[in-house]
Amino acid sequence: MLKEAGILFAITLIAGLLLGFVYELTKEPIRLQEEKAVQEACQAVFADAGHFEELDPYIPSDDTAQKLSDTGITIGTVYEAQDASGEKLGYVIQTTSSEGYGGNIVLYVGIRLDGTVNDISILSISETPGLGMKAGDVLVPQFHQKNVKSFTYTKTGSTSDSEIDAISGATITTKAVTNAVNGSLLAFHDYVQGGAGNE
Repeated sequence: MLKEAGILFAITLIAGLLLGFVYELTKEPIRLQEEKAVQEACQAVFADAGHFEELDPYIPSDDTAQKLSDTGITIGTVYEAQDASGEKLGYVIQTTSSEGYGGNIVLYVGIRLDGTVNDISILSISETPGLGMKAGDVLVPQFHQKNVKSFTYTKTGSTSDSEIDAISGATITTKAVTNAVNGSLLAFHDYVQGGAGNE
């Protein structure tokens, strides 16, 4: 019995050491891949930027926090987009909607200093194939270079810059993406105006 316990202990110890070794071996490559994915997402929404500087965590004002909560939006990392000389061009805001049909939808939204939505990039989405998964092709291009206070979606064809044509059969996805972009705009205006703890 003691012999079997000793063998089991030795196997567990060796397995633990191997797992620790593999973790240490892969930790840095994984971190570099994650950083690369973030840089690519930032570049996708701010093609003319040469550098992205991560800013201090964004703390929304009470009013903005309530509006974000009401629409299921969470603001993540905020980056300052800079040109090659270091001059500020705008911001890239990571935004998550918890109200997608298949779960969370994570976007990166590039917003210029004048409030123009430069572009958006979907970092993570798991909607219905053939419907909500069309968001990248159908919804993303519609936000390009739009300077409006907020967006709405329509099923009858957009008639203004502030209207987004919904994906046929995927209204929930359309709403989630639209709310996420609106959340980014809220955060942008709140951030540049100080917000809570951002003075």
